Amino acid sequence: MTTTQTLRPRGTSTVDPAPTTRRRIDWGMTGRIVILAIAAVFTIGPVLWTLSTSLRLPSESFNLPPSFIPWNPDFTSYAQVFKQLNMGLLVLNSALVTGLVALGQMASAALAGYAFAQLEFKGKSALFSVILATMMVPLQVTIVPVFLLIRGMGLSDTLLALIIPAIPTAFGTFLMRQYFLGLPPDLAEAAAIDGATPWRTFRSVYAPLAMPGLAIVGILAFNYHWNEFFRPLIMTISEQNFTLPLGLVSLQGNMGTGSISVVLAGVILSMIPAFVVFIFGQRTLRAGLTSGIGK
Repeated sequence: MTTTQTLRPRGTSTVDPAPTTRRRIDWGMTGRIVILAIAAVFTIGPVLWTLSTSLRLPSESFNLPPSFIPWNPDFTSYAQVFKQLNMGLLVLNSALVTGLVALGQMASAALAGYAFAQLEFKGKSALFSVILATMMVPLQVTIVPVFLLIRGMGLSDTLLALIIPAIPTAFGTFLMRQYFLGLPPDLAEAAAIDGATPWRTFRSVYAPLAMPGLAIVGILAFNYHWNEFFRPLIMTISEQNFTLPLGLVSLQGNMGTGSISVVLAGVILSMIPAFVVFIFGQRTLRAGLTSGIGK
């Protein structure tokens, strides 16, 4: 038996060199990263500047060129906020208003969304269209009729004047309707076969499954109404009924003569509760927003 052997020059390796590969740059991914980075700078930049200014002396707030990093942080502005404002009362009022509004919107949106998604009644499509149309009406257009109704009910200059008109939510109704439409309709049929009423079906079957959607409604309502300024400005007069954004205005002083560092320190303090709610609710919020994508 003869074997054929390939002759190689002496000193050469018998191992074939590995082919050289060049990694191609994904320009699409790079472009998206750049765009997101720019958006993050424009979003977080003002917040960081607010925090930086609140840690500087008022005399250093308008230095040119400006210093972004406070090398000698000063926390006296935060102490001045508590001296000039009754922060406990302001936070309590804001917590009551935003908490009750968030719970009320979750309840009303769940009930209305379930009715529009799972129940059949006359004029359902027309009524839902009217609800959606209210989303295009600015708040400034309806504030005068709402104020007259609140005054006629004897609730002017009370916290209820801020809570009751904010409980109905067109956006929450639309969101929960779409969420209930994404749930299996066989659940309602199985519950009806077992003799469950529509209310029992909603309470025991659909409501537990809709918790991610309800969390979205609650978190968005809390963040919006915690920072709301226009309605409290119109509806309340007494300082004991002021919410936190309205109380922070007094830090500006007469004719805007207040310390800019103290004002921004109050702004930073007012952001903390909303930030905490977002941190603890972001997983639920993300799960609710992405639910149904893979279906």
